[in-house]
Amino acid sequence: MDAIVEVDVEEHPLLDVTGFVTQFGRPFAATESPGWLLALLDLEAEAPFQRSDDVRAEVRNLLRHGGYKPTGRGKPASEYLVRAVGDSKLGSINIAVDACNVVSLHSGLPISVVDLDRVQAPLRVAIAAAGSSYEFNQGGQVIDVSGLLCLFDSSGPCANAVKDSQRTKTAPETQRTLSIVWGTQAFPDRAVAVTAWYRELLERAGCVTTPVTLG
Repeated sequence: MDAIVEVDVEEHPLLDVTGFVTQFGRPFAATESPGWLLALLDLEAEAPFQRSDDVRAEVRNLLRHGGYKPTGRGKPASEYLVRAVGDSKLGSINIAVDACNVVSLHSGLPISVVDLDRVQAPLRVAIAAAGSSYEFNQGGQVIDVSGLLCLFDSSGPCANAVKDSQRTKTAPETQRTLSIVWGTQAFPDRAVAVTAWYRELLERAGCVTTPVTLG
């Protein structure tokens, strides 16, 4: 049995973070997302959560706390999803990312998904120092994460509520992921409830999920 994954969380007045690990039966290259999951990638699909302007505003407030400006190309990933789905520009990527996108789309909370075998302990959640950055796509584009809440591993920041790093993203060979739900204390218990639905979707698809230790 795999050891429990531990993530140290730096004290933050607004953050309500949750996380869990997912074990997939086969590498993503040999796995397809079920049709019922992809059907939820629709703005009008029935879901237990509804995005709102209030959630959107409080997520931005969460990211602003450290000095980051969550606007323009630096807006939360959950906002990008609404536009991408509305413009019919979002297709299936892999089962882990598809499930993440479904939950983030409807809940309004940004979510990070990293390949657990591409990160190295210790793991922590903290605000990135000034001058911090990383590449976020195969083209080598870089995001400045100064002042932004991030997931860190031993090599530095690797994921956040805006864009996850290329070095820890899922790939065709991925079989284990770590999901981080970036919730806000402005909506108590929302992150916990959203995470429960997220895990339910993955388990319905035949995956095994386990909580992480946050502290």
